[in-house]
Formats: sequence, C-alpha cells, structure tokens
Amino acid sequence: MMDMSIPYIESGRTQQKLRTRDAVIDAARALVARGLTPTVEEAAAAASISRTTAYRYFRNQRELLVAAHPQIGARSLLPDDPPDDPAERLEIVLDEYLRMTVENEPALRTAFVLSVDADRDGQAELVLRRGRAIGWIESALEPLRGRLSAKDIGRLARAIRASAGVESLIWLCDIGGLSRQDAVKLMKWSAHALLQAAIADADRKRSMRRPR
Repeated sequence: MMDMSIPYIESGRTQQKLRTRDAVIDAARALVARGLTPTVEEAAAAASISRTTAYRYFRNQRELLVAAHPQIGARSLLPDDPPDDPAERLEIVLDEYLRMTVENEPALRTAFVLSVDADRDGQAELVLRRGRAIGWIESALEPLRGRLSAKDIGRLARAIRASAGVESLIWLCDIGGLSRQDAVKLMKWSAHALLQAAIADADRKRSMRRPR
C-alpha cells in the first residue's frame, strides 16, 4: 500500500502525472481566459481527463485556480545592462509588468477574487500575496539607495504597486470607464508622480539637516 504521506504526484510514473496535471492546468487557464471560473470537473472535461483523476491533483476549485494563475518567476524585469536613472528603470519595469497584467487580466481577476475571499486560516497560497511586483519595483529603485533609506524605498515600492496592478486596472476600467490603454497610461503617470514626490521629499529633508 502506498505511503499516504507521499503526495500523489511524487509516487510512481511522475512524468506522466506531471503531464496530466499540466493538462488540467492548461485547460483551466484556457477557460479563465474566456472569462469563466472553472471547477475541477469543468477543467477535467476540457482536458479530456476523468474527474476522479483531476481530483487526485486538485482537492477543490481553489487549489486549481491558484495553480492556474500565470506563474511569473522572474526576479527582475530589467535588462542585463539597465540604465542608472531610476525613472528610466521604473519605466522599463512598468512597461513589462503592466503588459503582463493586461495580457493575463482574466486570470488575475480570478486570483484577485480568491485573494479577497481567502480562508482566514491562510492555507491557500495566493499569488497576489507573494509580492513579486514589489521586488521588481524595488530593483528599479536600487540607484536611490543612499539617497532614500531602505524603509523609504520599501514604502515607495508599495505605494507604486498600489497604484499599478490588476486592482487598479479593474477600478480604472470598470468604475472609471477608461480603456485598457488609458488605464495603463494613468497607472504609469501615478507611479512616476510618486517617484518624483519621494525624491523631492528626501531632498527637502536632506537640505533641512544641513548646517546653516
């Protein structure tokens, strides 16, 4: 009898099981891209896999949808030889980050709903809570270290993330009535305004500390 402490996918015929799991995930992503929120049974049917088999990989709809969320593992969105200017670096990061946000909007909307409706025990691993975008933004702001404290850079990165992402996209398009293109322009404008304000504030504080 198989040791029940070993996850199903890690015991025997692992490559075949990985392919089966990936097929269910791909089917779920395709359904999400059509604006649907698939159940395990619906994703299994779309992948031509039995529901019994699908439930061996995903115990419920939440686990399936979390796995189907677009996985973006990049540690940085900057090129190998990025510019030194923080505003230019931020523009590069925002261009790529917001492009991915718009392209993956249906899946991100689903993940956002899951994030808002997450179980209080916190067992669901929700991608929107992993803070990848904050890390990308902080890497863009790296040249400001010394001019801004680590705490201020972290605060600025979070403020920029709050103004640019799927949550802002949803509000600007659904409530604000903007097109995706105009929403992206406004999110980038807000991010750069925050950057300029943070630099100006840091310079003002530095000038106040100088002996007169």
